[in-house]
Amino acid sequence: MQVHTGEGAEKTPQHEEEARREFIAELWRRFETLQEWAVSHWPDQQHPLSSADFVETRKEILSLRSPAGSLNQPSQNNEAEPEQGGAQYVDVTPAPWP
Repeated sequence: MQVHTGEGAEKTPQHEEEARREFIAELWRRFETLQEWAVSHWPDQQHPLSSADFVETRKEILSLRSPAGSLNQPSQNNEAEPEQGGAQYVDVTPAPWP
């Protein structure tokens, strides 16, 4: 969904990339803070949390750095949006091994 805020609100690719990098940096900072809080407040002291428990989350956040990160499926910029007559469903399930 795109929200237009005015005639001159178009973002250049450089501005979008800069905004994306700023977002990821802020997300990483907040995640680090959350991780520290979770480790220090974990109620089960017999099975304490460690930074190793957050490895997969760190991988997911770091994967956002690439344009086709895990939360940002590979873009298909040449294809029309559904409201423009494009496909409403795109099958991204990989084909089975032959």
